[in-house]
Amino acid sequence: MIGYGFMGAAHSVGWRQAPHVFDLPRAVEMAVVVGRNAQAVADAAAKWGWAESATDWRAVIARDDIDVVDIVTPGDSHAEVAIAALQAGKHVLCEKPLANTVAEAEAMAEAAERAAERGIRSMVGFTYRRVPAVTLLRDLIAEGVIGRVQQVRAAYRQDWLVDPEMPLAWRLQKEHAGSGALGDIGAHIIDMAQFVTGQTVDRVTGVLETIVKQRPLQEAGSGLSGTAGAGVGDVTVDDLAIFTGRLSGGALASFEATRFATGRKNALTIEVSGDRGALAFDLEDLNSLRFYDRTAPADRQGFTQILVTEPVHPYVAAWWPAGHMLGYEHGFTHQVVDLVTAIADGTQPHPSFAEGLSVQRVLDAVERSSEHDGAWTPVGAPVLVS
Repeated sequence: MIGYGFMGAAHSVGWRQAPHVFDLPRAVEMAVVVGRNAQAVADAAAKWGWAESATDWRAVIARDDIDVVDIVTPGDSHAEVAIAALQAGKHVLCEKPLANTVAEAEAMAEAAERAAERGIRSMVGFTYRRVPAVTLLRDLIAEGVIGRVQQVRAAYRQDWLVDPEMPLAWRLQKEHAGSGALGDIGAHIIDMAQFVTGQTVDRVTGVLETIVKQRPLQEAGSGLSGTAGAGVGDVTVDDLAIFTGRLSGGALASFEATRFATGRKNALTIEVSGDRGALAFDLEDLNSLRFYDRTAPADRQGFTQILVTEPVHPYVAAWWPAGHMLGYEHGFTHQVVDLVTAIADGTQPHPSFAEGLSVQRVLDAVERSSEHDGAWTPVGAPVLVS
């Protein structure tokens, strides 16, 4: 695993849990975690269960005993590390968004396509796909339960930047993060909308806003970008993105990605309305779906709760008895299960780098639309999601 921050902890839980809960087709060994700070990454290895730590990712990728490379670094290094790993014959899991630019994402998708010809697999970490209720939402739409999709509403709202004294972290600098709320959390709702509907976002109109334009520099040694001492630095990414997308099936989708929604800590919601019904998911109630059946008798209509904890529901059979809830970390375990299974079966895991590129092109189109006063902007060549 290259990187050891917040996502490093989450991915480590997944790698550690999956072999003990699911019957994986291959054994998993957590061999080495890599970071620039030797002491900090050694501490992470000991805490999270990695056999060893290292500071040179190139040397680790060159090792014959490494089969899979898991990238959880900031976006500015995704392309370099992923392409090198694929060329070295390693399977790759890369955190979202795939890259910081469309050009980087295209290069990664091309490298993944070439590697696939040699049996090397790659996958993007859009982990919310693997929340059982979200997978079930996709399955029910594919079955036609809500009929023809007519409208999608998706939002991802957080509030960790409301305080203007929050220091200037790497996520607030374009050279490291690529974009702000748009890429960090907006990428999730773009992927989720495409995943659950089976459609692509073909054109967009939107606006980006940076609410706090300068922030205090981060203290040295914190693990975040910045310098020691007093002073402020420029925020070079967006704090808030609001946009509308036209789906390939003709429906409209509205999206909101913000880190300034006061009181909202990690509120991801999506609602899909069709001509026969509707389905709604809320991450703050992640073991449930809300279902509205418009074909039911008038005296029995209304949103009802589906408790997604039955063994027949996606991923659930390996866990606990019905009604015993799963949490945020379980999606990372399911991610490992799907990746290892695909590698063993010789099949393409999803979301692929091509699907990650599809999201990247939507992010780029939103930025271009905002630069032109919200003009309708076409998305680049679409990639059909699976």
